[in-house]
Amino acid sequence: MPPRPLLELESVSKRFGDLQAVDALSFGVRAGEVFGFLGPNGAGKTTTLRMVMGITRPDEGRILFDGSADLDRGRVGYLPEERGLYPDAPVLDTLIYFGELRGMRAGAARKAAREWLERFELTDRAGHKVNTLSKGNQQKLQLAGAVLHRPALAVLDEPFSGLDPLNQELAMHIMRELCRQGTAVLLSAHQLDLVERLADRFLLLSRGRTLFGGTLDEVRRAATGGADLVVRVELTALAGLDPVERAVATVIPEARFEREALGDGRQALEIAVPPGRDLAPLLAAIAAHAVVHGVDTQRLPLHELYVRAVESDREARRTLASEVADG
Repeated sequence: MPPRPLLELESVSKRFGDLQAVDALSFGVRAGEVFGFLGPNGAGKTTTLRMVMGITRPDEGRILFDGSADLDRGRVGYLPEERGLYPDAPVLDTLIYFGELRGMRAGAARKAAREWLERFELTDRAGHKVNTLSKGNQQKLQLAGAVLHRPALAVLDEPFSGLDPLNQELAMHIMRELCRQGTAVLLSAHQLDLVERLADRFLLLSRGRTLFGGTLDEVRRAATGGADLVVRVELTALAGLDPVERAVATVIPEARFEREALGDGRQALEIAVPPGRDLAPLLAAIAAHAVVHGVDTQRLPLHELYVRAVESDREARRTLASEVADG
């Protein structure tokens, strides 16, 4: 049995007037893992993170930190999406202040601040005012302020914003280091290629509700109806694609299909394949009815899973709205 999550949300809901921002949301984040908290703009992510931090309160449900409804702010680090820096304050003093806010003694906060400025290559800016820093360096300063006290839980809202690729790698390295030391990282970001490399588990939110959750392999299987592999075939079907799909279904009855027109009489056929299947009979079935121009196999990346799930959810909502309007 996995250990109890350090952070738990149980059927949490939040409404603003007629807007249901978060709807019966439940998940947990364990110590030593990165949890990717994903969703399109307006999905309810920032509202959820604000509730986790106690900035706003849920209308229903409960949020537990280490089994308690009381958040121990000294053990939590928070990076908000919006800038939370004092523009006229010196860089070093800013970090020391953040450390003291989180319960560090002045000497320990100063020592940690200097260490983090060195790690983020900002030592030469220690005496400069915050407003003289570039957007990327301000983001590094704010990220350092969120984690310099080595929190048990780090809540990071868009930590890669404004960072160049080298500093994105540095930020990921620091998150992995925190996890190795036992920190639970709740990460919300739109850079899905980075999140895929970093996170142990994921949750995708849309209109305040969960679309999928779990490890990447679990999400793939859920998004593709139990498949963990997609075979993409570029072909010229001699009599259309229907015979091809029927032939494939005879050897893999659970296969699912998506078509794409490529022009010049060619089409692409994506076939979602259940785990552990031999692909040779599938390719033979295709070749009996079509001229094959190329074959590619892939495990769907997080970006594709995200797009498919959100688009499917939006289409389902449009269909429901149309049915309601039609009575």
